[in-house]
Amino acid sequence: MNRTRGRGVRVETLHDFDRRIARGAHRLSGWRLYGVDLRDRSAELATCRVSGATFLGCTFAEGDRERVEAAGALVLPAIDHVPVDVYRSRLYAVDELYDTTSYADSLDARAYAWSQHGDAEDDTLARALHDHAIDQALATWTHGRRLVGVMGGHALTRDQPAYADAVRLGAGLGAHHVVATGGGPGAMEAANLGARLAGRDAGDLDAALALLAAAPSYHPSVGAWVGSARAVLARFPEHAESLSIPTWHYGHEPANLFATAIAKYFRNSTREAILLEVCDAGIVFLPGAGGTVQEIFQDACENYYADESSVAPMVLVGREHWTETVPAWPLLQSLARGRAMEQHVHLVDTVDEAVALVAG
Repeated sequence: MNRTRGRGVRVETLHDFDRRIARGAHRLSGWRLYGVDLRDRSAELATCRVSGATFLGCTFAEGDRERVEAAGALVLPAIDHVPVDVYRSRLYAVDELYDTTSYADSLDARAYAWSQHGDAEDDTLARALHDHAIDQALATWTHGRRLVGVMGGHALTRDQPAYADAVRLGAGLGAHHVVATGGGPGAMEAANLGARLAGRDAGDLDAALALLAAAPSYHPSVGAWVGSARAVLARFPEHAESLSIPTWHYGHEPANLFATAIAKYFRNSTREAILLEVCDAGIVFLPGAGGTVQEIFQDACENYYADESSVAPMVLVGREHWTETVPAWPLLQSLARGRAMEQHVHLVDTVDEAVALVAG
């Protein structure tokens, strides 16, 4: 991955602020304070050098905001009328997005509705700030981790054999790397589920699939789809970590519940580029249509211009699909010929072959 972990100090609570000040910190350059109530800390702020600090949605006593700004700090006020925390410092967890029993009332659904209809003066800014915050949180989360991507069709239902194959793929890859997906339903959900259960035996994978069979799709009921996923989470509380990077651009498709960290964006173009960028251990492409084809060639473009040391493996699963149904492979093979990427693009028939290529 090309991102570098941001240097500086992250302060998210008043207790953390007090602890650092008590230890003698008086120069706050590089500090990022998230939503801290500083109304009773005027004296401490007055004795600190705040130039270079960033205050995100913090609360000040009267006059303190103006004083810290004049001293060289950046102060971004809270935006209270939006459903999301635009200055959040961490990726989402499942229980944050699915914070109510009714999906229609959940944060995930409320954020999607706002993204479609929010047209107040600050709404565009709020979405941009939110996505910037997710970008920073994702850079922190991925630091030190090796990620392998799984991409494929969103229309795959839980009762199809290809869904079970994608679960096995996620489990196989998850034994070696952290699995990352686009976070939606279908193949993406299956891969996150498999990664979650990495290291378990085939019986546990079958048991999870049996629980999900109660609601093969989020149509006609998102609630039933979510409910069967929650049954799997309850049955298998211990888990391996995985990442999903969904978008509210496709908010009519709910985010799957099996990733342990969720980087959800409003801007789809931002999200797509970042998803490809973080998968430094390579990407496996399961059968898909327009969206998967776009991801294949977006990834191919990066590898086409990369030097040998920066090329990430690309593995297309499904020889018939990628040579006849959607003949992306011949073009990919032609592009790769004579380039540094040539030895790193593969076409296989089974998910076991894909695991062996990426894990090896």
